[in-house]
Amino acid sequence: MTRRVLWKWRALLITGVCIFLFSAGSAFGAGFALIEQSASGIGNAFAGGAAGAEDASTIFFNPAGMTRLQGGQMILGGHLIMPSVKFHNEGSTHVLQSVTGIPLLGGDGGDGGVTEVTPNFYYSRKITEHFSIGLGINAPFGLSTDYSDHWVGRYHALDSDLVSVNINPSAAYKVNDHLSVGAGFNAQYVRAELSNAIDFGTLDAIGYFAPLGIPAGSLHLTPQRSDGFAKMEGNDWAFGYNLGILYELNKDTRIGAAYRSRIKHTIEGDADFSQVPQGLRPYPIFRDTGAKAKITMPDSLSLSAFHQLAEKWAVMADFTWTNWSLFDKLTVDFHNPNQPSSTTTENWQNTFRYSFGVTYTPDKTWTFRTGTAYDRSAVSDKKYRTPRIPDSDRVWATAGIGYRLSDSFRFDIGYAHLFINDPEIDKTATGEDALKGGLKGKFDANIDIVSGQITWSF
Repeated sequence: MTRRVLWKWRALLITGVCIFLFSAGSAFGAGFALIEQSASGIGNAFAGGAAGAEDASTIFFNPAGMTRLQGGQMILGGHLIMPSVKFHNEGSTHVLQSVTGIPLLGGDGGDGGVTEVTPNFYYSRKITEHFSIGLGINAPFGLSTDYSDHWVGRYHALDSDLVSVNINPSAAYKVNDHLSVGAGFNAQYVRAELSNAIDFGTLDAIGYFAPLGIPAGSLHLTPQRSDGFAKMEGNDWAFGYNLGILYELNKDTRIGAAYRSRIKHTIEGDADFSQVPQGLRPYPIFRDTGAKAKITMPDSLSLSAFHQLAEKWAVMADFTWTNWSLFDKLTVDFHNPNQPSSTTTENWQNTFRYSFGVTYTPDKTWTFRTGTAYDRSAVSDKKYRTPRIPDSDRVWATAGIGYRLSDSFRFDIGYAHLFINDPEIDKTATGEDALKGGLKGKFDANIDIVSGQITWSF
C-alpha cells in the first residue's frame, strides 16, 4: 500500500474506535448477541443479511458481498435500543424460611431495562474489478440490566453491564461472475461489570464464618437486613475471524453463507466489597481483590437468500444458528485465596433465528422495507434463567425507509418492536442459589429499537 492509503486506513481506524469508546453502550439483546448492525437491514428484520449486500454493512453479515459495491463507501450508523424488563414476584423463598417463616424480602426492582445507543461504522473500497477491502467497527455483544438495591432478587443481580467493541478488517475476492468469497479478522474488546447484594445476616445465622473462629450468630446480624454489596469489573482483548461466500445464480437471485468464529475471553479486573460488617474486617475475607472470569463469545452460521421479484419488489430470507451451548456457566475466581469462587450455572442451548423481509423501491429516491423474525431463546429452563439476562423467545416486527439525498449520500431509518414471551424464573434456595434465595416470578419484557445511518458513496 502507498503511504497515502496507509494514512487513510489509520485515520479511519482511529475515528471509528473513538466513536465507540465515547458512545458504545450495552443493551438487552437475544442472549446477549446484538444483531443490530445496520439501519438499512433492520427494516427487513435483517433477513437476507448474508445475501443482500446492499451497502458496506455487508462487512459484518458477509464480507464476500463487498464485491457487489462500486467505488468506495462509508457508513456511520447508530441504534437506540430501549428495553423494558419488569419483574413480578410470585412467592420467592428464603433459605431460612422454614425456620423464621419470612420469605425472600424486597420489591419488584422497577424497570430493569437500560436504554443505550449502539453505533456502527463501515468502510469499503473496490481496489480492482475482482478485489475489495473493508473495515467494520461495531458492538456484536452487549447487555445491560439495572435493578433497585433493595429488590427481591438483589442477591442474584443488581447491575449487569457488558460492552463490546469489534474491529473487523476484511477482504473479498470475486472468483467469477457468479462466485465471491470473503474473510475478515476480528480484534474484540470486552468490558464487563456485575454487582449484587450479599446477605451477611444469613451468613452469620447459618455459621458460614465458623471456619474463621466466628460462632454462628455472634456477629448479631439480621438475615436480609444486614446487606453488603459486591461489584466485579474487568476487561479483555481477544481475537477471531469471519468467513463468507456469495453465489449469484442470476442477476435477480443470490444466496450467501457466513460464519463468525467463537472468541475466548479471560476478563480480568477487580472485585470490590462494600458495607462489610465491622466484625469481619479483621479477617481475610470479603476484602477488595483482583478477579477474573472466562467467557466464550459463541460462533454463528447464517444462510441467506435474496430474490428480485420484479423491478420494484424484492424478497429475502435468513436462517442463523448461534452456538450458545458454549455458555454453560459463569465463574468468577478471586485472587484472594480465602475468597470462594462465585459460580452461576447458565446451561444455555443453541439458538435459531428465522427472518423474512420485503423491499419496495418505487423510484431511485425512495426505498421502503418491512420484515419479521422469530428468535428462539438460549435459556432452556426457567430454573436456569437469571435476572441479569431474562432471555425468552421473541418475535420481531420491523419497518424502514431509505432516502437518497444525492448520488453520493443516502439516509436510512428503521424501527423494530420485539414481542417477548414473558420470561419466567423459578430458582430454589438450594445449591449455588441457597444464599441468593429462591427467586420466583415473571418478567414483562419488550424491546423497541430505532436506527439510523448515513451512507457516503465516493
